[in-house]
Amino acid sequence: MPFFRDGKCSIHYLVRGGGEPLLLIHGLGSSGADWAFQVAALEKRFQVVVPDLPGSGHSAPPCDEYSIDGFAATLWALLDHLGVSQINIVGFSLGGAVALEMAALRPGSVPRLGLINSLATYRPDHWRKWLETYVTAALVRLLGMRRTAWLLALRLFPEPSQRAMRQHAAAVLGAVPVSAYLGMGFALARWAIVDRLDRLTSRTLLIAAERDFTPLAEKHALAAALKADIVVVRGSRHGTPFDAVEATNASLLALLTDQALPPSARWVRDTPASAQALSLIGSIAEEHAMGRVPAAPALTAFSRVPR
Repeated sequence: MPFFRDGKCSIHYLVRGGGEPLLLIHGLGSSGADWAFQVAALEKRFQVVVPDLPGSGHSAPPCDEYSIDGFAATLWALLDHLGVSQINIVGFSLGGAVALEMAALRPGSVPRLGLINSLATYRPDHWRKWLETYVTAALVRLLGMRRTAWLLALRLFPEPSQRAMRQHAAAVLGAVPVSAYLGMGFALARWAIVDRLDRLTSRTLLIAAERDFTPLAEKHALAAALKADIVVVRGSRHGTPFDAVEATNASLLALLTDQALPPSARWVRDTPASAQALSLIGSIAEEHAMGRVPAAPALTAFSRVPR
């Protein structure tokens, strides 16, 4: 299991595939394992680097406070250690904030940038962002992570066909330490890059869920500011890499290979049959779970195929 030590801090990461380097950055309350359905499609053409952010997955908490710019600096240190000077970056939710920060730190080093359900600021300047930050934090403090995780998972994946996803998300979120979840959440709420967007030079794609928890209008504004393409996935909620695997993968491949985006008819959440047929067996999630006994039962949940 590979680790990168940056001073006293330890970062876990996995590398899959070969070709042009690609960094995938996960969101709040998860780990690199959550990119399983994307890595399966991308590793055939790219060398995919999948880290756990500090305080997530197998990575130790940050040496200093939780911060988005600190995460960005740590990941650049990891890439320097790996000898990677030019890399495409895709980030999901909080990971998109880290990706934007990385691209602003070294604009000439990120030719392509993918952002999934991400904003240019998460400061609570809109009632929906206020609710996401402070109501969720209150629930964590009141109910603990395991009970809050079930509520969050139900909100992410409410459909009957998404039962396996819901169980998996609840297990993953429920295992996150309270201090790590709150530390990362409040770090995100302090962050903004609105006044530094002009530093970015990457070809950029935004993938936005029609039913995301944060304002869709802000994602359109971010796309306009970056002169980026935007794909709005109909029916998807916040967990787009899970509930819209086909649309996510096709859109990312188009970005990363400089091809035209898939037609808008394909910008839609996966069908119930597709959702039930998803499997983590043999994926990066299974590799990530090595040595983590609580994660093993959750992996089998996705292997159910509709009869």
